Amino acid sequence: METKRLCRLQILKLLVLIISLVVVIIVLSQLITLPYNSSTLIVPSATKGILVNEVAIYSKMNTSESIEFGPVLKTLYVKHEKEVNESKEGCKGYDCSHGSLLSQSAMEPNGSSQTGQAGQSVEVTIKDNLVNEVGFYRKMNTSDSIEFGPVLKTLSGKHEIEVNESKEEGCKGYDCSHGSLLSQSAMKPNGLRQTGQSFAVALQPTRLSYMVSVLESAVASRSNKTKVLSARDRELKQALMKIENGSMLGSTEGLQGSLYRNISKFLRSYKLMENTLKVYIYKEGKKPIFHDPKLRGIYASEGWFMKLMENNRKFVVKDPRKAHLFYLPFSSLKLRHSSQEQNPRSHKDLEQHLKDYTSLIAGKYPFWNRTNGADHFLVACHDWAMKLTKDHMGNCIRSLCNSNLVTGFKIGKDTTLPATYIRSADNPVQDVGGNPPSERPIFAFFAGGMHGNLRPILLQNWQDKEPDIKILGPMARDIESKAKYRMYMKSSKYCICARGYEVYSPRIVEAIYYECVPVIISDNYVPPFFEVLNWEAFSVFVLEKDVVNLSRILRAIPDEKYLEMLKRVKMVQQHFIWHKKPVKFDLFHMILHSIWNNRIFM
Repeated sequence: METKRLCRLQILKLLVLIISLVVVIIVLSQLITLPYNSSTLIVPSATKGILVNEVAIYSKMNTSESIEFGPVLKTLYVKHEKEVNESKEGCKGYDCSHGSLLSQSAMEPNGSSQTGQAGQSVEVTIKDNLVNEVGFYRKMNTSDSIEFGPVLKTLSGKHEIEVNESKEEGCKGYDCSHGSLLSQSAMKPNGLRQTGQSFAVALQPTRLSYMVSVLESAVASRSNKTKVLSARDRELKQALMKIENGSMLGSTEGLQGSLYRNISKFLRSYKLMENTLKVYIYKEGKKPIFHDPKLRGIYASEGWFMKLMENNRKFVVKDPRKAHLFYLPFSSLKLRHSSQEQNPRSHKDLEQHLKDYTSLIAGKYPFWNRTNGADHFLVACHDWAMKLTKDHMGNCIRSLCNSNLVTGFKIGKDTTLPATYIRSADNPVQDVGGNPPSERPIFAFFAGGMHGNLRPILLQNWQDKEPDIKILGPMARDIESKAKYRMYMKSSKYCICARGYEVYSPRIVEAIYYECVPVIISDNYVPPFFEVLNWEAFSVFVLEKDVVNLSRILRAIPDEKYLEMLKRVKMVQQHFIWHKKPVKFDLFHMILHSIWNNRIFM
């Protein structure tokens, strides 16, 4: 009897073991297949808020699955009807929805009454950077939702997309609904009941506040990472703690608080930069590409920074072991010119030239390999600099004039270099200043070459249309015409800074020099020092698609608001001026601070 009882116990134990193993196998199989079967795909938090024109493909997405993008858009339904409700919580002022998230799109889905059939799918192509994270989402049926956060309410699919922009309490101003994210695009998914049909949804950039949210998300994600810290890293971590947790400052050193996102934090950071930061400059590299700054022209910013950095004694150290940052002193302009001389070279040749340089310093010093260049920085203003540095120097902190979110500018790592058109190397502040408001008869002014797609539209819609709006094509390059151009800017209330082939324009800084409120029309452009400066306080942002409404947008700004912005333009001017001998808060120090800022959060 005892033997039988023991046998039964053994059998029971064996059964329990088998059942446990089965449960474990089932759980493991679910975990393994979860990435493929789950209806939710989460994009990293660094993608929060900014949706621009890089392409993410949503391939044959079945409408029973949802995709979460974090706290930016609410829900996007692909159904019989597409309806968009934009809500703006807490949005106050004239630019509440510059870069709002949806505009009218025409859809003509022939035979869409069959869209609910099983196995049916549509392919949605969203032109979108998602801040350097491109997502590929599979199989979304026409009945499921995509969750994006608290900006878009719902988008469901029918024969037409109808956009209803609703403004919740908090959006008080003349253009709360200016600028939407879904640009007009023809969608003709013929015979949606068949599989493999597709249509394109083109997303345009959001407003500046979302760029700030992206930066905050990037900073938060970096701050949570732990690693073994070097002595220099520990110094920067201590500085970061003082910046984040420091007390309110008693003096703002003459700076106006409304110009800044957080003036106390900025001043703490700036003071710590002055007292802490050390930079090592590599001596390697031959002229003219290295160590040979050009101080005139529209690309002069990179040259002025190089000259002032190499002559600096406060931040520069001779011992690289003491450095928090390492400067790569090359000129993107002269690198580009080297391909136009006797021996023309391709993009690949120029990239190889930079690769050879990084290989040289990596072989000679231990610092590049220690971080794969993450504590190195470059300052470059030529249009090609973004692409030329993307691969072999892509891990560096890049200060670039062409800060285009579409082509690889990374918020939280890269910084925007202001493009400054310098006519005199001996007197870089020549002609700075403008007429008082009563002596500015021109309401809005633009003159320039018809580069890119936007400027011809600007000219077509506004040249000779209103007497106090002066929109011109290219002016002559002689001394008299250049003086007239400056006179127009000094005599204008608003200066139109419309993008050309690239997103940046020296007109932004020119407007600040000549005390004219900048009107920035350049989707995907990240303005300089936006992590510090409150650009909405002294400039106007207009989406490219809204250029046809330019007069209405600007005339809706109250005179009191214009005068406030003009006053702040004069105040912010000091941050954009080159001095032959750098002074506190000038352009040299602001560029260095933006690099320092990204380094301490690295």
